[in-house]
Amino acid sequence: MIRTMTPQLQAALADLNPGQREAVLHQSSPLLILAGAGSGKTRVVTVKIAYLIDELGVDPRSILAVTFTNKAAGEMRERAASLVEHASEVTIRTFHSFGAWMLRRNADAAGLPRDFSIYDDDDVVTLLHALYPEHKRATMGRYARVISRAKDY
Repeated sequence: MIRTMTPQLQAALADLNPGQREAVLHQSSPLLILAGAGSGKTRVVTVKIAYLIDELGVDPRSILAVTFTNKAAGEMRERAASLVEHASEVTIRTFHSFGAWMLRRNADAAGLPRDFSIYDDDDVVTLLHALYPEHKRATMGRYARVISRAKDY
């Protein structure tokens, strides 16, 4: 099947700098992209997703993009959808959401109930305050940080 690159993808590739373009076109092995804030990592990953789908014919359901923030994940979804059809079928998640999804999917193997909860810092403080209402919420915040650091050992 002969593929023709969409004008949107052509324009997106043309807007990349040489290093970014090289990352998008790279095919021979996995590629780790390390760069600072505001350097275009989200754009590179988004254009790579579009390139994989549009130019290489990769099934979008077989693509996983993982990022640190909900904002970046949302931007990836929007940008990819503006470049190629079927981008909405790509799994784009934060590390946290992907980890939770994977654990829920394999809850039995992990020895977890499927409806487990993951508490963020504020959830922990709220729980500790509910357990020890006689203590100030700020004190519970300090206890929560001690508990969190203890998990590292």
